[in-house]
Amino acid sequence: MAGQALHAGARLAPLAEEVRPIVVKLGGSVMRSGELPAWLDAIAASPRPIIVVPGGGALADEVRACQASLGFGDAAAHRMALLAMDQLAWAVAGLRPGFAVGATEGDLRAALDRGSVAVWAPYALIAGRTDMVESWRLTSDSLALWLAMRVGASRYYLIKSVLREKARLSAEQLARDGIIDDAFPAMLEDAFVPAFLLGRGDQEAFSASLARAGDCGAKID
Repeated sequence: MAGQALHAGARLAPLAEEVRPIVVKLGGSVMRSGELPAWLDAIAASPRPIIVVPGGGALADEVRACQASLGFGDAAAHRMALLAMDQLAWAVAGLRPGFAVGATEGDLRAALDRGSVAVWAPYALIAGRTDMVESWRLTSDSLALWLAMRVGASRYYLIKSVLREKARLSAEQLARDGIIDDAFPAMLEDAFVPAFLLGRGDQEAFSASLARAGDCGAKID
């Protein structure tokens, strides 16, 4: 997908804690799991503004397979993977009332102002940027973190279909284990957005944290 030279650039003006959005990345495996409805229910019930970033899921996997079999370059694969994320954004928004797809920061902010859950379709904002290398080293996990920086998010929650057993996790180790992409650790160092990993069965804790404006999951360092 995108490359490691991705920078947030100009961020929106700081907002009060209670109105700053939370960015929630739904991993591709979550999109294909039986736990997706419970996650969407928790997000829909949140009293806090939320921007959802769906991964490319099976559609992005198909891009990888097509690239391997047909031999097109990373530039084409990058844009195809972004389009996969766009398609999953529309799928997620179609699963719950009150979810609205947005392509730009203005779109997302407008959706939040209307009281909707915003769902990011990244192609329009990301495709063709000159400040990123087109590579699979940076995937939707890091793109969601980049968006969290751009919009001044108060927290970033990365939801994966994994069993989470620890309260703190190393970004470097998560990258080595293939849980997150290779570019994520370096980006996190400059993010100034607290990042947390959530796994299978964490929906109740997630809902409780949204209600009390607290943290949950494993802090990613």
